[in-house]
Amino acid sequence: MRRLIFLLVLMLSSCELLKEKVDFVILNANVYKVDDNFSKAEAFAVNKGKFVAIGSTKEIQDNYTAESIIDADGRTITPGFIDAHCHFYRLGMNQQVVDLSGTKSYEEVLERVLAFQNENQKDFILGRGWDQNDWEVKEFPTKKELDTLFPDTPVALRRIDGHALLVNQKALDVAGIDWSTKVEGGEIVKKWNSEIQGITGVLIDNPMRLIDSIIPPPTLETKIQALKDAQQICFVNGLTTVNDAGLDREIIELMDSLQRTGELSIRIYAMISNTPKNLNHYLYRAPFKTDRLNVRSVKVYGDGALGSRGATLKRPYSDLPGHYGAMVTPVHEIEDLARRIAISEYQMNTHAIGDSANAVVLKSYKKFLQGEKDRRWKIEHAQVLDSLDFDYFEDGIIPSVQPTHATSDMYWAEERLGKERIPGAYAFKTLLDKAGLIALGTDFPVEKVSPFLTFYAAVARKDLDDYPEGGFQIKDALTREDALRGMTIWAAYSNFEEKEKGSIEVGKFADFVILSDDIMTVPLEQIPNLRAEQTFIGGDIAE
Repeated sequence: MRRLIFLLVLMLSSCELLKEKVDFVILNANVYKVDDNFSKAEAFAVNKGKFVAIGSTKEIQDNYTAESIIDADGRTITPGFIDAHCHFYRLGMNQQVVDLSGTKSYEEVLERVLAFQNENQKDFILGRGWDQNDWEVKEFPTKKELDTLFPDTPVALRRIDGHALLVNQKALDVAGIDWSTKVEGGEIVKKWNSEIQGITGVLIDNPMRLIDSIIPPPTLETKIQALKDAQQICFVNGLTTVNDAGLDREIIELMDSLQRTGELSIRIYAMISNTPKNLNHYLYRAPFKTDRLNVRSVKVYGDGALGSRGATLKRPYSDLPGHYGAMVTPVHEIEDLARRIAISEYQMNTHAIGDSANAVVLKSYKKFLQGEKDRRWKIEHAQVLDSLDFDYFEDGIIPSVQPTHATSDMYWAEERLGKERIPGAYAFKTLLDKAGLIALGTDFPVEKVSPFLTFYAAVARKDLDDYPEGGFQIKDALTREDALRGMTIWAAYSNFEEKEKGSIEVGKFADFVILSDDIMTVPLEQIPNLRAEQTFIGGDIAE
């Protein structure tokens, strides 16, 4: 009997020795691999930050051993979420200023600014997040009340989309802005009535730069804290990669240094801001790539935003006769940039909201790409298109859209565009059919960070109050499978990173998320309530 027990123990030990030792394994999971076949698995093994095996629980148990074994108990696992268009650094900086998001009136804006200043005593008051479309009086505010509350302290409050700024008279004075100031590519809003004589305090698009130039620069400590704050928010939401749409060299290099020291672990696809200084530094060099940072694209602004009537339309706004919006970057400059970027190794990613801006950018892409279909140039937003212009996406141009823009704008978008143009707006399914893929993001902090809200808006086309019945322009809804691909593998492809992330496959980074429920089968109305219970980057718990 002792000999039999000895032989049994020996056999079991031999079996264990034959197993490959890895860092950890996950068993009994509901894994959506998001591979070519959208197949599923039950378990996987991770070693040195990458997936080394994926299969059934039995297969993994029979072939791998690890000190750390996680029993998922049937929970759903997906690849780590990728936000294909956001403002990561700006999200962090927003944590350092007055948060005006969700305000329901201008009075509430003023209350928050006053409370912030009473607590912080800033020499220059900054805030962000107001949206007049959420107020009962859906008109731009004026500086009158700010002048009364803060006669000696400059105030600059950025609209939620970043394309309009409300400032007080002190800020205007410091910036040297008066009734005679003229700036191309935007508007210094003026009125003459009993309340205001001349400048209202609202600046749209390019004139905002005059205020930006007088805002005191943040300290290094503030910048570092902003990046750390943004990372923590992203991890809580299951994001493992973010595409930061517009960064200067200084911040990109700060991100790189923090990643190298381990203070920042989130993966970042950095689009460089379109400035002469940035372009002269990067375009003459090869793209910069580490496991955590990828710098190989240029972010260009075509026009403004629809909410502030800065988006450029082919015909006037339906709710403002004679007004067409404005190109932030003139047409000839768009073409010059496309020509210059086309002869480099870099990708051109252009913000285009209005149908006129989209047409300008798409035609420039076609002209200078000259039939090359794997440059993966993107249209960021692709929000309103003429029916004649959708076909451009068949030539390898990638639409990078933000589904929650549709459900945020649907209450007033038809007023801006009219019945004839609205079918070409937020047309995600049409874009997908033409391009063959679609990259999904949020544009946070313009919208909320949650990828679950992205998924819900893409599939249900409703707000959180289940409005409208049947969904907003439901013909352009995405399927759940398409939505998950858009937040993972298609977003990775748009970044030239599909061979290293975006799906749970052998050899790829072990970036994944354990969810609170099954995103592919849970009732549609429950999707916004899903949570990322644990987020992993390179096999490590993201903290």
